Amino acid sequence: MEYEIVELLKIGGLNMSFDYKKEYKEFYMPKNKPNIIEIPKMNYIAVRGKGNPNEENSEYKQTIGLLYSIAFTIKMSYKTPHKIEGYFEYVVPPLEGFWWQNGVEGLDYNKKEDMEFISMIRLPDFVTKEEFNWAILEATNKKKEDFSKVEYLTYDEGLCVQCMHSGSYDNEPATIEMMKSYANENGYEIDINNNRFHHEIYLSDPRRCDESRLKTVIRHPIRKKE
Repeated sequence: MEYEIVELLKIGGLNMSFDYKKEYKEFYMPKNKPNIIEIPKMNYIAVRGKGNPNEENSEYKQTIGLLYSIAFTIKMSYKTPHKIEGYFEYVVPPLEGFWWQNGVEGLDYNKKEDMEFISMIRLPDFVTKEEFNWAILEATNKKKEDFSKVEYLTYDEGLCVQCMHSGSYDNEPATIEMMKSYANENGYEIDINNNRFHHEIYLSDPRRCDESRLKTVIRHPIRKKE
C-alpha cells in the first residue's frame, strides 16, 4: 500500500517525502471524539523498559535516543553505499508507546514508578529484519553506542477504540473514560491484557510545546461483548 501511494504521488508530479501522518490520517489524526478502527499488522523499531518516564535520566528517556538513532540511520541510508530495495524518501513516523502496570487494569497515573513500556517508531514496509540488522550494525559502528536493547517488533493490533487527546498526559483518564463509554454503547468492551496494551502516539514534542497544546492519540484494544 505504501509503495502504491508513493507511485501515485510521482504520477501526480508530487516529488515529496512520504508522510505517514498525512497518508494514514485514520491512524494518526483521529478526531477528539472516539471512533472504532481496525489496525493492520505493522513493523516497528522498539525498546522495552520500565519506571517513571518523567524522571531525569529515566530509562524511558534513554530509549528515545536509541529509537531515533536507528530510525534516522534507516531514513538516511540512501546517502550511503548500502541501498535498500524498495526505498523511498519519507518522514520518520511519530514516537509511540505501549504502557502497562502489572496487576493493574488500565493505568494508575499516581504510580508512574510501576509503569512498564515498549517505546516504538513505525518502520516503512520496505524495512525487513535483515535491513534492520544492518541499521543496528551501522549505528553501532558510527556512534559507538550499545543498541542491543533495540528490537524489530511486528505487532497486529486489531480492533481498537481511539481518540485524540489534547492537553496534559495526566488528564488522559477523562479521555479514556469517554472511549470506554463509547465502546460500551457500540457493543464492545475494553480488551487490555498481557498481549494487548494501552497505546499512545505522540504528535507533539513536550519540550517545545505548551502542555495545554499537546496532541496524543490514545488507543485501546476492544472486543465484542459476550
